[in-house]
Amino acid sequence: MRRALVLLALLSFAAGESAAQDLRVGAGERFTTIGAAVAAARPGATIRVAAGTYREPTIDIRVPRLTLIGEGRPLLDAEGARELLTIRADDVTVRGFAFANTGVTHMQDRAALRVVEVARCVVDDNHFIAALFAIYLQRADGCLVRGNDIRGAGGGESSNGNGVHLWHSPNTRVERNRITGQRDGIYFEFSKGAVATDNVSEENARYGLHFMFSDSCRYERNTFVRNRAGVAVMYSKGIEMRDNAFLEAQGSAAYALLLKEITDGVLIGNRFVGSSTGLYLEGASRLQIADNEFRANGWAVRLMADALDNHFTGNQFVGNAFDVATNSRTVRSTFDANYWDGYRGYDLDRDGRGDVPFHPVRFFALVVEKHPEALLLLRSPVLLVLDAAERVFPVLTPSLADASPRMRPQP
Repeated sequence: MRRALVLLALLSFAAGESAAQDLRVGAGERFTTIGAAVAAARPGATIRVAAGTYREPTIDIRVPRLTLIGEGRPLLDAEGARELLTIRADDVTVRGFAFANTGVTHMQDRAALRVVEVARCVVDDNHFIAALFAIYLQRADGCLVRGNDIRGAGGGESSNGNGVHLWHSPNTRVERNRITGQRDGIYFEFSKGAVATDNVSEENARYGLHFMFSDSCRYERNTFVRNRAGVAVMYSKGIEMRDNAFLEAQGSAAYALLLKEITDGVLIGNRFVGSSTGLYLEGASRLQIADNEFRANGWAVRLMADALDNHFTGNQFVGNAFDVATNSRTVRSTFDANYWDGYRGYDLDRDGRGDVPFHPVRFFALVVEKHPEALLLLRSPVLLVLDAAERVFPVLTPSLADASPRMRPQP
């Protein structure tokens, strides 16, 4: 009996020691390299790394429930030659580090921090500097990527990877990150149920957000600024995009937001400002597009012939060169109760809605759709005459109309 009690006490002590294991890395500490501390860690351990620069082979974490904390923002320098950190165990947290200088290679998607086939990882409050790919999740589930600052090396698409890259990684949350100078700021592929909130993605070489084959995802309160090709969301269903800002995507192939082959989603409360094209819909169907602001764009909305059964309501169109453009005379989407600054109708019953419909597709927009060089005439006095004639006799433009436009923008 006494021997059994002693054995039980020893087991309890060992379990307590394992749970409380706290390892330190730095000058004068037991461990001088992060890799050595990781090799000595048991499940549930915490490793604290002192400030400094660490140049060591790729750190491979295979211990579950490990917490790796940087104190004073220690720098992991890849010296242009390798990946820095790989997570291959569940419930690992990495917080407070700077990762730099992975180098550029066209032989692999080299990442500063890679997560492989795990669940519930946390990548929080780290800095990434001149990494080909910054954070790369492959076949991970339920991870959190939060509060990281990612600054690529700049340059073109061929010399950059993505800031936050998800591949087959469902239920991931990407929150409060700031990403600039990468190829795509945020890239989601085959990642169902992912959520992106409160991120800033700006001045990336291609897309601020690039998203494909990922159903039932949600994007809220993100800001996308001056990304060369804007934002592309494609080949998915059940997408929610709320309260985002799409700003200053300028260029002949730039769209503030491109929706391609998207069905059964919502686009509510977003701002589209200062872009060549605000919203481009191709093969997008059964979308609720409500309470968005389209201001000072070239084209506010470009609605292709294969965009079907979308409903626009409560949106505001102010200061755009073209409010709506299409490549078809038959449009199978509806507009109702939107505000158009070009509306010249009246409201005799004073219910806040116009008494005559508004036709938002200008005849000149049809001309430009077939002959882009005609844009040189955009400010020509002749167009004022054409617009006035088309308002009186809307026979050349598509049948698309807002039957009861708002007289005033919503506050």
